[in-house]
Amino acid sequence: MSSPKPDLTPTIAAVLLPGERPTLEAAGSGCFRILHRDTVPEAIRAVRERSVDAVVLSVHRCGADDADAVRHLIRAFPGLPAVALITRPDAAAAEALLRLGASGVRDVIDVTAPAGWRRLRYLVTAPATRPASRILGPLLERLPALPDDARMFLEAVVRLAPSTPTARALAKVLGVGPSTLMSRFGRAGLPSAKRYLAAVRLVYAAQYLESGGLSIADVAYRLECSSPQSFGRHVRSLLGITCSEFRRRFPFPVALDRFLTVMIDPYEQAWMSFHPLSGGDTAVRARVVADT
Repeated sequence: MSSPKPDLTPTIAAVLLPGERPTLEAAGSGCFRILHRDTVPEAIRAVRERSVDAVVLSVHRCGADDADAVRHLIRAFPGLPAVALITRPDAAAAEALLRLGASGVRDVIDVTAPAGWRRLRYLVTAPATRPASRILGPLLERLPALPDDARMFLEAVVRLAPSTPTARALAKVLGVGPSTLMSRFGRAGLPSAKRYLAAVRLVYAAQYLESGGLSIADVAYRLECSSPQSFGRHVRSLLGITCSEFRRRFPFPVALDRFLTVMIDPYEQAWMSFHPLSGGDTAVRARVVADT
């Protein structure tokens, strides 16, 4: 008798006004389940006690007294998406949004139009959400005091890697010229942005393969490689082994540890003073959110 398949329906912890709850439940029907919590500390407790894929915070519910709790949430769970939700025009919403942004919330979704609900569903249910969290959490733990734009670059690489096969495409999203990005990494004594992107994509490949339900070809297409053969060449160029050997020798924990050991740990000091995006944080953040 075969064992039941695990329930992979995403779960979000939500801190909303009572009147907002039915609307979110209707929007999430069939897409995600909701853990309603009355306060941010209660949402944090939910994240600690069970598998949660995102936290949604209503700007109409979270006041000035919640700033410290939101800041704690972001710092304690750096890989967990936290979303500020706007459900109606509100004179106080702008001020609340600034407070949430100052506390570390980077994703803002306005659901006063239908496109906002679609964006929320995509953010919560996108295949990259949970895999990205599993990579970002350990990565940011190794680099706890990054400059804002260095953190933003790494977040963008991890969140965009599955659908971004080239460094040129990544640079376009970030609003930086490819040659400029390359020269900044070179001057800082870091491996190239291309190498970081390729390494993260390899970690994703290991994560996709761990379930056993995806073939090498499935993973190649999920990573938007032109063909399974192209993916095979990518693996061989980075590790000198075949895809079958990669699957056997590099389960996700091993692949992640190798990435952190090879690409992060030796360059910790360089990352602490690195500014790859040279300002323009707001514009970059908007592009990253729009493209994920």
